[in-house]
Amino acid sequence: MDNNNTYEDKIYIDILHSIMNMTNEWSVIIDQNGRITMMSKSYKEFLEIAQPEGKHVTEVIENTRLHIVLETGNMEVGEVQEIRGNKMIAMRMPIKKDGEVVGAVGKAMFKDVGDFFSLSKKLNNLEKEIEYYKRELGKEKKARYSFNDIIGDASKTKSVKNMGKRVANTDSNVLILGESGTGKELYANAIHNTSKRYLAPFIKINCAAIPPELLESELFGYEDGAFTGAKKGGKKGKFEIANGGTILLDEIGDMPLSMQVKLLRVLQEREFTKVGGSNVNKIDVRIIASTNKNLEEKCAKGEFREDLYYRLNVMKLNIPPLRDRKEDIPSLANALRIKVANKLGIYVEGISKEALQYLLNYNWPGNVRELENIIERAINLLDSDLIIKTDHLPERIIKNKLKNYKGYPKRERYLKDIIQDVEKEIIEECLKQTKGNKNEASKILGISRAGLYKKIELYNLNNV
Repeated sequence: MDNNNTYEDKIYIDILHSIMNMTNEWSVIIDQNGRITMMSKSYKEFLEIAQPEGKHVTEVIENTRLHIVLETGNMEVGEVQEIRGNKMIAMRMPIKKDGEVVGAVGKAMFKDVGDFFSLSKKLNNLEKEIEYYKRELGKEKKARYSFNDIIGDASKTKSVKNMGKRVANTDSNVLILGESGTGKELYANAIHNTSKRYLAPFIKINCAAIPPELLESELFGYEDGAFTGAKKGGKKGKFEIANGGTILLDEIGDMPLSMQVKLLRVLQEREFTKVGGSNVNKIDVRIIASTNKNLEEKCAKGEFREDLYYRLNVMKLNIPPLRDRKEDIPSLANALRIKVANKLGIYVEGISKEALQYLLNYNWPGNVRELENIIERAINLLDSDLIIKTDHLPERIIKNKLKNYKGYPKRERYLKDIIQDVEKEIIEECLKQTKGNKNEASKILGISRAGLYKKIELYNLNNV
């Protein structure tokens, strides 16, 4: 019986030895006394020792901790060990039998620390690449924000958020109105993510950014051979992709009249026909439209269909401009500080009280988008104390005198005069910011071009 056990043990030892040598690994096994019982061939070659068996592990392997693992019975993984000037990543495991430590195994996980960092870098790059493609694949079909991402405790902000949550529980069309930069898209995302359609696609299309001749094919898709240069096999439109979910028609006020007729049919019949096709496609899509234009004025001028306006304006959200909810500026500024700092990979301690007071004094014609730009600019100019200070703010913020009017106006200066002074300053600054582009300035200010021209004449700003 003893002979059989000895024979079987020899077979197991031979197999283990063969495995250790086959894999070209640096590995070693010691007994309960700390003496080497087995070492791989490649490890022997590196240590330049022919017969280490029988010797204590500390005599053979520099900076080893295998004898300590024998004492503690604890496994050690990922430890850096230097042998003959070579830093490696080691793994050490106790061998236990009936709860007692009878030996230990040591193995080099990485023969050089450089190999470890190289692999780590490759894994990090691979993770980033996977994350990028996940974002790209999901970017067009997922709503990224919820109502928790909408920052602010001002009464007007709370009121709009509460209305948005109520709107999300219905399936009616929604019209979101607000100046440029107020966060209309944020609310559209949040409504979708709070609705019963949250697992379905969320598709956004900017009606102002796509040429009128391409807008129909973008919205409804096209059939194979519909026009010269058409993609083989045709293409799905945004409405078809959004089926079952929500579609955001951003800048709806800039949609051409010819497309408004076709959109009206979709709203009424819940069906569409692809460009170059004859089949009628039924859809189940919730429509959210947003604009910074006054649609009622556009309807009066014949620039927007009245019947389409009333179809869209079932549930309406009016997003207040930042100047009307200044109580939100401290929390918004700090949230944007964290967001931008993470994006730029810079640590920012905070915002000084003086700088924050200047932000509160400014009238923000560009709303939250302008605030984010100011914060990013300030972070790029940070000093060693890593605090956003007055010095980091642009001149238009520093020279603002909105809060310099304290108490009641003097007898010779009525409220109307003060308001006009402030209005003139804001329009002048906006024109400088847009380099005299009146179309862009009117969008930022949320007034019509005709209205802007009147103000320019009134305040003699033609040379700005």
